[in-house]
Amino acid sequence: MQMGDETRQRVKFTDDRVCKSHLLDCCPHDILAGTRMDLGECTKIHDLALRADYEIASKERDLFFELDAMDHLESFIAECDRRTELAKKRLAETQEEISAEVSAKAEKVHELNEEIGKLLAKAEQLGAEGNVDESQKILMEVEKVRAKKKDAEEEYRNSMPASSFQQQKLRVCEVCSAYLGLHDNDRRLADHFGGKLHLGFIQIREKLDQLRKTVAEKQEKRNQDRLRRREEREREERLSRRSGSRTRDRRRSRSRDRRRRRSRSASRERRKSSRSRSRDRHRRHRSRSRSHSRGHRRASRDRSAKYKFSRERVSREESWECGRSERGSTDRRLESTNGKAASRKSEEKEAGEI
Repeated sequence: MQMGDETRQRVKFTDDRVCKSHLLDCCPHDILAGTRMDLGECTKIHDLALRADYEIASKERDLFFELDAMDHLESFIAECDRRTELAKKRLAETQEEISAEVSAKAEKVHELNEEIGKLLAKAEQLGAEGNVDESQKILMEVEKVRAKKKDAEEEYRNSMPASSFQQQKLRVCEVCSAYLGLHDNDRRLADHFGGKLHLGFIQIREKLDQLRKTVAEKQEKRNQDRLRRREEREREERLSRRSGSRTRDRRRSRSRDRRRRRSRSASRERRKSSRSRSRDRHRRHRSRSRSHSRGHRRASRDRSAKYKFSRERVSREESWECGRSERGSTDRRLESTNGKAASRKSEEKEAGEI
């Protein structure tokens, strides 16, 4: 199927609508065009520009279009082989039955005819290309094969009745499923084996074999790459597990070290705290002892001072009482003296008045 300019701009060679066999230059629609088995136009897109794009892209990366082309050619060759078997079956029904010995001799004649046709086609191709010497060598080989064919025909003729030998014996070509006659001349054989139909089928079958080999190699390579990647992934996983176990071991060892350090530090802290508590208790005991002793001394001093103060107070009170009694007696003496003086003055005053 051909494309217009607008469609060509939109479609890429990776599109499913593009014929992958055409990109690989093995589409039967192109190869058998113009023969009696012309398949007509392909249902998928054919474009030489897309083939050029594919050839450029395939050099950079593998697109695996060979698998699609192989499936296409396998289905086409399978259909051709089915037609060949049907043609053989029809010939077996229409032609007379012959013995196995005669059939083998006829098959030998057919094989020699096929070899002559192939050699003549090759000689013509070499002559067209200008390689005259090689073409002459091929023609010499043709003469030798013709001599063998003559002997094979003589054996076949002697093994059959004359009436049956004159009957045309047909054979189906295994390559293109065309009919070949046992008594075909060299020109007819050369035209068949050098014709476009037969050569086209040879090209398709050879391309199919090549694609099978290529696909098998790529699949093997892909499997090896997949296996290598899996082994690398497993190796990396093992290494990661080992490194992880080492890391966990290191973490565990570090954790144990930290716990040990913590336990040591905690032990030191407990010892320090116990020592500090002991020192604190000792200090408190000493302070209590000192305070108790100080309090005892202070109490003693207080008691002594209080006793002294009470003694002084008692002495002061005693002295005050003594002084008071002395002052009272003095006052009483003064009062008596003053009373006596006053009475004397009053007496003197009264005497004066008198």
